[in-house]
Amino acid sequence: MISVQGLTFQFPAGPSFAFPDFHCASGEHLLVLGQSGKGKTTLLHLLAGMIRPGGGTIRINNTNIADLSNRALDTFRGQHIGIIFQTAHFVESISVIDNLMLSPFLSGKTASKKEALSALERLSVAQKSEQKPGSLSVGEQQRCSIARAVFHKPSVILADEPTSALDDQNAEQVIALLEEQASLTGAALIIVTHDKRLKDRFQKQITL
Repeated sequence: MISVQGLTFQFPAGPSFAFPDFHCASGEHLLVLGQSGKGKTTLLHLLAGMIRPGGGTIRINNTNIADLSNRALDTFRGQHIGIIFQTAHFVESISVIDNLMLSPFLSGKTASKKEALSALERLSVAQKSEQKPGSLSVGEQQRCSIARAVFHKPSVILADEPTSALDDQNAEQVIALLEEQASLTGAALIIVTHDKRLKDRFQKQITL
């Protein structure tokens, strides 16, 4: 689960943000809507522990991640948080399966290739496991990115604009995959987007 209270952030010589309080329990899905410049990606980076808040608390499984050292935060992120960026980021020199194994390895978490392959299989890209990411289509890369984010069974799954560049059919497919994968592990799913097509799909939502 994840809980946010009094969260603020200030860019040096740039905009400042004050985010609404919210709570997303295990198994819940939350949609965060907002137009460009409202701090959606900043919020996601704060939730992921990629940047530090100016004030307030972000609790994941009752741990205030702002209290963690940089090293402890890196480990915590690898163990408890799955992140899906708008554009998939892979290490291009290694295979898809090795990309999946890299994150838990760096965070000191035990993971098996069997689990990684199972995640790729659920997303219909297991046949691409030994290929380099650059040889995959955009859609295949996106599926592999989802597999990488969820196969280690994170407590929280964060998705940044996962549908903004997709047509209606592919957007529906990606959201269904995210919901399905989150449900398999009981993870809290938070989708940050300006895509208003998703408004009617999610009962729980906030607007920045």
